[in-house]
Amino acid sequence: MPKKLDWIISGWALLAGILTLLIVLVTTINTATFGADKIARLFDANIAGLSGYEDFVRLAISAAALMFFPYCQRQKGHVAVDLFAEHFSTRTQYMLNSVILILTTLLALFLAYWMTLGMISAYEDFASSPILGWPNWPFYVPGILSLILWAVVAATQLSEKGAKE
Repeated sequence: MPKKLDWIISGWALLAGILTLLIVLVTTINTATFGADKIARLFDANIAGLSGYEDFVRLAISAAALMFFPYCQRQKGHVAVDLFAEHFSTRTQYMLNSVILILTTLLALFLAYWMTLGMISAYEDFASSPILGWPNWPFYVPGILSLILWAVVAATQLSEKGAKE
């Protein structure tokens, strides 16, 4: 794996981790405000939760979830069923792994294509979050970039396998 690509993948996963921590933080604060509101009601007071909490969490999760895929692919942390493949010859295992990497690359590019069309549709329809009014289309960008990066990682792994053989 080229060092620069490895650095990009790690940084992208780190950004996803930071975004996930923000989601956890906002969820914790919102949950705490609900608890504080229950206590405040005993004293005829009111504490509101975070306005637009659901909007933020929905949009942030849609970005963060796909941002981990390239790192997972690099680590070969994807789900693999090796119940019977381990009994194949080395050449057959190599061929099977190559086919899987090709299909993974194609799948990631296919999903990136359709997600791009979805982003264009969201942009043209002025789709926005119901409470905060944030436009939805910018939150497609990290997902599209993640899918393309995932495809690049799988293709790189495929080319590295070919170089070793």
